[in-house]
Amino acid sequence: MTSLDRRIAAQFAFLTEADRLKTIMRATKTCDGARFENSGEHSWHVALYALTMAEHAVKPIDINRVLKMLLLHDLVEIDAGDTPIHSAAAQESAAQDALEQAAADRIFGILPPDQAEEFRALWDEFEAAETDDAIFAKSIDRVQPVIANLETGGQSWVDYNVTRDQVEARVGSKVTKGAPALWTALKHRLDAWFATA
Repeated sequence: MTSLDRRIAAQFAFLTEADRLKTIMRATKTCDGARFENSGEHSWHVALYALTMAEHAVKPIDINRVLKMLLLHDLVEIDAGDTPIHSAAAQESAAQDALEQAAADRIFGILPPDQAEEFRALWDEFEAAETDDAIFAKSIDRVQPVIANLETGGQSWVDYNVTRDQVEARVGSKVTKGAPALWTALKHRLDAWFATA
């Protein structure tokens, strides 16, 4: 087997493993409320959100890097599962963080070394949320479930007994940091929904 054959085999193996993300179910339903979305669908949708909403980033971003982060950000859920942001498990995240770090080691480690290093660095950057690209990516990752909840009558907010203050603290602060115009646009819809909840 040539080095090119080994490289392509490793890339195919990674892509086959990544397909498993489609089997990880999330706590949020699709916008039509028909069923729960899976993490593969979420990753695609937030990438589309970023592409569509890039003009609202608070600072200049490299959309190609943001899209890469969003396509990669939830791959660790293949091993670690999805932890809904409003769940009790999300509030005590040390064990989940360890699971996700181990998952990143394993999953990105399937790739050829240069791609493994690049993809892992992008994932780490997203998790740290310190660069302009990662801050925007993280904010968009928080916007998509808000829209899904607004479109489904607050489905996961009802399921997890979420308050308006919790949405502000856990979501609003992140969105405001990367795309404040989007949070401003969402606030009146959130206020209206929680006023009638």
